[in-house]
Amino acid sequence: MGSGSSAYRMIYLDVDGRIQKVVFSRFCSPCDIKELFCTAAGLSRNTTISLLDSTGAMVSIDPTMPNNTERSPYRVLALMGGQLADKEELFQNVLTQVAEQFSRAFKINELKTEVTNRLAMLEKRVELEGMKVVEIEKCRSDIKKLREEMASRSNSNFLEDSKKLTPRRDVPSYPKYVLSQQTIDALRKPTFDVWLWEANEMLSCLEHMYHDLGLVRDFNINPITLKRWLLCIHDNYRNNPFHNFRHCFCVTQMMYSMIYLCNLQEKFTQVDILILMTAAVCHDLDHPGYNNTYQINARTELAVRYNDISPLENHHCAVAFQIFSQPECNIFSNFDPETFKQIRQGTITLILATDMARHGEILDSFKQKVDNFDFTNEEHVTCLKMVLIKCCDISNEVRPMEVAEPWVDCLLEEYFMQSDREKAEGLPVAPFMDREKVTKPTAQIGFIKFVLIPMFETVMKLFPQIEEVMVQPLRESRDRYEELKQIDDAMNEVQKKKSENLTMGGKKK
Repeated sequence: MGSGSSAYRMIYLDVDGRIQKVVFSRFCSPCDIKELFCTAAGLSRNTTISLLDSTGAMVSIDPTMPNNTERSPYRVLALMGGQLADKEELFQNVLTQVAEQFSRAFKINELKTEVTNRLAMLEKRVELEGMKVVEIEKCRSDIKKLREEMASRSNSNFLEDSKKLTPRRDVPSYPKYVLSQQTIDALRKPTFDVWLWEANEMLSCLEHMYHDLGLVRDFNINPITLKRWLLCIHDNYRNNPFHNFRHCFCVTQMMYSMIYLCNLQEKFTQVDILILMTAAVCHDLDHPGYNNTYQINARTELAVRYNDISPLENHHCAVAFQIFSQPECNIFSNFDPETFKQIRQGTITLILATDMARHGEILDSFKQKVDNFDFTNEEHVTCLKMVLIKCCDISNEVRPMEVAEPWVDCLLEEYFMQSDREKAEGLPVAPFMDREKVTKPTAQIGFIKFVLIPMFETVMKLFPQIEEVMVQPLRESRDRYEELKQIDDAMNEVQKKKSENLTMGGKKK
């Protein structure tokens, strides 16, 4: 397991003769990294700093900066006082104009490292050389050229971490796989092996689901627009260990299998089916790999924007509807405004329901309704749809062991990335994310026993047919992990006794 050496940067700083080590992920923004360096140097987080290497040359502060060693630390130079205030204000005005321009054009907040670095070079000239008015005008001219260059390259993949809101490839290069009857049959079952497929094959499977459920036909969805939308969805999932496009596919495939298993097309309207599928596809768009707790504790831009209320889930919804706002990706373009409003509200409700902080509240609400469930009651149906997407979102342990277990490794890798970053930033660390404290059995047993089984057993009251293919595998998974924990405990006990014997032997001598 582990996240690989390339995921992290280890930087040594010389702070008044003391060596400080700072570790950060390559997913950090330059602003995050600067704040980490300020904290390590005992400076306030908004202090303007520069780094100098042993030759006195400036070092760019960004996620790609190379690791150094204890013997060659970077010297931290704090730029204090008011001498730069006027120039900084001038420069900030320029940068703000650029940021606004890009935000309007591309609906993003961060530019590619290339752009950031080039702007950072200009910013350093302001800080260190003290620009004259002529130079500032030259700077404005440079930025204008940069802006025009980026506009001319608007079709290239310039967004970092797959944040592109239009497909990087067009439909002709997205081959249509002819799915075999065996694949079509397997796709409807929770036992489907999600590890066997490449991205384009998963896209074709998703496309098949929309056709197979009658959604393309019933809602007059343009098949080419459907392809483009799915491409764009793929391009807006990041390459996280867990929260990636394959996870999106997993959740949607489980939803598709539950629609068949529970005969939901007999119980729900087609609009409801469309909402269930589309929310599953979009539910983790542009997930950064760090959960809501991190966002809130680190006071990230997302947490500030959404007032600490489900920051990630709100972001997933926002990205989903930014994509729909592009005509070439809008599968809802033929809908009347009232139906679109219903679909938008329904999709948002379901994506927001995937915040595990709301698990108890949503499940309790469903438990109160399940014994007298009424499919004609809109509130009942909405509550059931929220529980269904929750089931699908965390359904890996329903799958066969050989399909489910690799996902535990992926999730722990993502947890460890977060806890390592939290330790580096002095933030609280959850025990279940700490590589020093968690094992696969301890990670899974409580989750299966107290979250998964109670939720699926409640759904089973409404749909008894899920017991054999969904609830039983969960019980078997729980038993398997409990056996593994007993083995781990026994081995730890043996190790402990060995250590004690060695210690006693040493004392006798």
